[in-house]
Amino acid sequence: MYQINPTTNELIELSEQRFADLGFKEREHLQEWLAKCPTALGEELLIIQKEFDGFDETRERLDLLALDKHGNLVLIENKLDDSGKDVVWQSLKYASYCSSLKKADIERIYQAYLDRYEGGGKASERIVEFLEADEFSDVILNSGTDQRIKLVAANFRREVTSTVLWLLQYGLQIQCYKATPFKHGEDLFLNIEQIIPTPEAADFMIGITEKEKEQKQVERGLSNAQSLRHAFWEQALEGLQKAGVKLYQNISPSRDHWLNAGSGLSGINYAMIFSKSEVRVEFNIARGTQQENKQIFDGLHAQKESIESTFGARLKWLRLDHRKASRIEYQKSFDGYDKENWPEMVAWLIQFLPKMERTFSQQIEVIRRDLRQG
Repeated sequence: MYQINPTTNELIELSEQRFADLGFKEREHLQEWLAKCPTALGEELLIIQKEFDGFDETRERLDLLALDKHGNLVLIENKLDDSGKDVVWQSLKYASYCSSLKKADIERIYQAYLDRYEGGGKASERIVEFLEADEFSDVILNSGTDQRIKLVAANFRREVTSTVLWLLQYGLQIQCYKATPFKHGEDLFLNIEQIIPTPEAADFMIGITEKEKEQKQVERGLSNAQSLRHAFWEQALEGLQKAGVKLYQNISPSRDHWLNAGSGLSGINYAMIFSKSEVRVEFNIARGTQQENKQIFDGLHAQKESIESTFGARLKWLRLDHRKASRIEYQKSFDGYDKENWPEMVAWLIQFLPKMERTFSQQIEVIRRDLRQG
């Protein structure tokens, strides 16, 4: 790994180190780094427990337990300078133990984590926010045999990599990450690289898996909630088109509880939300980094009075400090699953979606200019 020196226009080679030589420990350091920054493993994860020991009649502990954006459990096992020869067997045991965890178990486990490490909060609400779901009752967690495994170490033994590659052929979702510390002067750096499967191979495998899931879902038929959502969006999009609202003119009905439309600026969009208890319009800020999103949100929030005056009502401002994205929303309560309410809900969207677009379209160019200026 090299550091760029823009002043001298040259590369400075960093010195590769061993965790042990730097005095770093597995649980005290590597585990904590990943718990605080799980995106280092290449995706958004919600850490729900550390040192998880909820395996009946065993004294074993899983380093980190997490949820991915699909509600699957992700088991993260960390080693320092050597993976050891038994890490695959160890992680497979943990996966088998966790496969029996029910939705209520996961909520309880995460609640204990929040109470102990995060100063509280409601687990079900955090999970709903992370999964961008409608209600906790609609969330599916730890479905079937979709548990995933992530192994992290500075070096992997040949017997480990060979076994992982063999297991991948049988559909197990297991990944290996090489974690390498570097040093330059007093500065320390950490590089985490996915080595098995390579990202390119992983994308191909995920594509095949998603295709198979989609085919099975079509065969089973849509669930009642999905059918309702699809039917509502058909009615809503038809109503918007007839009313001359063009924001969603190229969007198709969805089985999800949301429909997004672009704002003309990457990572910032408008959304309509249909749920069992409400209908909602949103302005979402979900660009590449949390820092950038919070800066954009704060800039808008500083103009709260003016923006709400333009919109014509008080908005709900959600900075969402524990998440990467932020959003601003306006909602009205309805029994969304009662189809007799749909005409009124569509009329509400026809009224307030254009207001949301007109209000924030004035801000888009300002945001774009500020982003160009850094």
